[in-house]
Parts: sequence; structure tokens; C-alpha cells
Amino acid sequence: MTTYRYFTATSLDGFLADEHDSLDWLLSQPTGTESILPYDTFIADIGAIVTGRTTYDWVLRHVSEGDRAEDSPWAYEQPTVVFTHRRLEPAGEFVRSVSGPPAQHRAALEAAADGKDVWIVGGGDLAAEFARAGMLDEIFVSIAPVTLGAGKPLLGGRFDLELLDHGTNGALLEARYRVLGERS
Repeated sequence: MTTYRYFTATSLDGFLADEHDSLDWLLSQPTGTESILPYDTFIADIGAIVTGRTTYDWVLRHVSEGDRAEDSPWAYEQPTVVFTHRRLEPAGEFVRSVSGPPAQHRAALEAAADGKDVWIVGGGDLAAEFARAGMLDEIFVSIAPVTLGAGKPLLGGRFDLELLDHGTNGALLEARYRVLGERS
């Protein structure tokens, strides 16, 4: 069964990016070698990627060539679905765009994942849309010891979560949650 996972990082006050879509605050944090969910372990279970347009554009601008999929301007080899209302020139053969509610694309996402999990890369509003549709099972978040005061929120909405695991990775607090549902 496909699990929908939101693997992300946030500032202590709950922002994914600052008001200029910058992640400098995160990229300057010291990390260690220990993690409750190492990235390599996580990505090995991912069959498809979902992202919003702002996150997609950020990755295209900021991910270095050495971190990209072979012979591709896109960073990942997994099929990637970009939720957008604007025209999109796909950055690779595995990238396509869609619009509309997540539930409308559930069958196609799960087919693309081919028995593996779906990673909702971001942003927070898109992750919340998936949660409202009952299509967000788990959140793994690294919390940086910095406050931003404003920016893009971690998760746009009110949801009940259950803590499954926690730990540290260098300066980052890590927490893994099960999404229980929208809070009334």
C-alpha cells in the first residue's frame, strides 16, 4: 500500500522558507551523522514525488549538478508531479504537471509510485491539501534552531498528529508523526 509522506524541515516558529523563498537559514545548520530517518533510507522507499510549483522552481535553481539525476536538470529520478495552474516546461522526462485537487490524481500518483511511497516535497499548503484529502499519512520534520518571523508555513491548516519517533541530527530536532486528520 502506498504511503504519502511529507519529509521536510522547518524553523522553530513553523516556516519552511523565509518571505523570499530562501532556505539559507536551514542550509547553514550543522548536521550530524545520526538521524531517526536518514535521507538515503527514506529516498530508497520513494516511488513518486509531488511538489508545488514554487518548490519545483526553487529546486531547479538551487540544486547543484552533482545532486541531479543523471543527464537531467531535475534533481530526482522518480516520476515527479508538479501541482500548478501555470504553464510548465518539464525539466526532465520524469516530470509532468497537473492541476486540481489531490484526490483527482490519486490513482495516477499511486501507479507512478509502483508499490512504493509518495513524497510530498512541498510546500506546506500543498501538503495540507493532501492531508485534507486523506492523502497524507506521515510527516517527518527536522526543526532548526532558528526563528524567521514570517515566511512559508510548514503546514497550512489545523491537523491532529500522533508522535511516532523523535531524535536529533546535529543542531536539528527530528520528529516523525502520523497524520490523524483535520482538526475541527
